[in-house]
Amino acid sequence: VQLQASGGGLVQAGGSLRLSCAASGRTFGDYAISWFRQAPGKEREFVAAMSARGSYYYADSVKGRFTISRDNGKNTLYLQMNTLEPEDTAAYYCATNPRGVYYQAARWDYWGQGTLVTVSS
Repeated sequence: VQLQASGGGLVQAGGSLRLSCAASGRTFGDYAISWFRQAPGKEREFVAAMSARGSYYYADSVKGRFTISRDNGKNTLYLQMNTLEPEDTAAYYCATNPRGVYYQAARWDYWGQGTLVTVSS
């Protein structure tokens, strides 16, 4: 599975962005999907995930502001980010795996390249 992330950019605090991640190589309707992020000098951290059966998981820091979704027909996953804060500034990575949802980045098999989100105050 190959993943291609897009949609990052510069936005003011309080603004919104939608990240996309297109999958190729196989359909991923039966895979779990996720977004992680990594700020400079920090470890990659869990942001959001969705199981193949439609269960949702969010980090406390983004709950109520971010929404993960998938379009299996387009083989694409999304991350809608609202009410962005400067602390959300990071490179955002999409990931998928066939086994389920994990909070540890090391347990995800396939990764997209990062897309940079910068939130100015």
